[in-house]
Amino acid sequence: MTQQAFHPAQQRPVPVDPARWPDVARVPDAPVRALVAERLLRRVAHRRRLRVELSGGRLLVPAPEGAPVLRLHRPEDFFHRIGATGLIGFGEAYQAGDWDSPDLVALLTELATAPETLVPTGAQWLRRLYVQRQPETERPSTANARRNIGRHYDLSNELFALFLDPTMTYSSAVFPTGPGGRPEAGWDTLVEAQHRKIDQLLDLARVGPGTRLLEIGTGWGELALRAAARGARVVSLTLSEEQLALARRRIAEAGQADRAEVRLCDYRAAEGEYDAVVSVEMIEAVGRPFWPVYFSTIDRVLAPGGRAALQAITMPHERMLASSETYTWILKYIFPGGLIPSVRAIAQTADRYTGLHLSYCRPYGAHYAETLRLWRERFAERGAEVAELGFDQVFRRMWELYLAYSEAGFRTGYLDVQQLLLTREGNAR
Repeated sequence: MTQQAFHPAQQRPVPVDPARWPDVARVPDAPVRALVAERLLRRVAHRRRLRVELSGGRLLVPAPEGAPVLRLHRPEDFFHRIGATGLIGFGEAYQAGDWDSPDLVALLTELATAPETLVPTGAQWLRRLYVQRQPETERPSTANARRNIGRHYDLSNELFALFLDPTMTYSSAVFPTGPGGRPEAGWDTLVEAQHRKIDQLLDLARVGPGTRLLEIGTGWGELALRAAARGARVVSLTLSEEQLALARRRIAEAGQADRAEVRLCDYRAAEGEYDAVVSVEMIEAVGRPFWPVYFSTIDRVLAPGGRAALQAITMPHERMLASSETYTWILKYIFPGGLIPSVRAIAQTADRYTGLHLSYCRPYGAHYAETLRLWRERFAERGAEVAELGFDQVFRRMWELYLAYSEAGFRTGYLDVQQLLLTREGNAR
């Protein structure tokens, strides 16, 4: 290592509970890999023109003013973590406070642009040193799915209420578009934008008076409420007990309990026949081995002439294939067991295992970037209230990174979000 250790008085260490965060508390001892990680960061900083700041204002490599900033508080710990576990270590280093950035989204956006070029082609074999496989206990089988969902969605309804809008909608909104097709997003218009998204999906599925609607993935009940207000009869499935309780209460308070029912039920156990199926950003939690079961379930419960409208986060097909066996920081800490599909994978799975076909697809990733920006800013503003709920600093930094990372993914096009329609032959119109 060429730089001196960062003086601890210049950055107060993040208190880490080793029982709660064992891999954040433990710094791996990987001196050779740490040297490789340092050299790789030098290369990335030079090629991407990043400003990597060390103690005393020193730079890892020369960089222009105004470049995205990666500020290393504990360089040695940072490089050992990355050397040992790659991008998982990068995330854990942020949780531990080993690094920061004055503009986290700008830094992550630069790193998320053409990520396949970050590691030189001749050094791709290095991935084998740190890439991990998904633990069997997180595979989203029937036995594990409820635990996976609970780790994220059962954290606390009060936590989500701090940064979501009053509809408690935790998926991309659809904003009005201004010049150049850019979304015009603001906190004061987020409720309207979430209702626009829901209404577009309900319209796509042709939900109206008397429609028998199955919703796979309840959230906190806003779509079920809006469908019931149209006169539909809704059955909504969730594996989150926290969401179940609040969604049922909201439906009862709205006077729609006779039209909307929420069940604690795995999608694989869905029963009945429905004119429409709607599922919003739930397929990401299904897992690739279970996509055939997911689409077969939709096909099984969908009545003749029925329509299925999905909202799905997607990634380009080749990137999906390359990452499908990789255990990532997001999977370890945020969404265990999941995989973001590609549009091609959705279409191919439906074609192969069901009588359904993809007949409509509308992308709008820029709207998700703006939705995430609003959530991220709100989460930061209400950090003290998050702490009052009992979430420690490691958790808060974890969620700061998660929201910023996701926003960067949509800003670069590494991620997208789609509204899709699945129909049987002759039913697309």
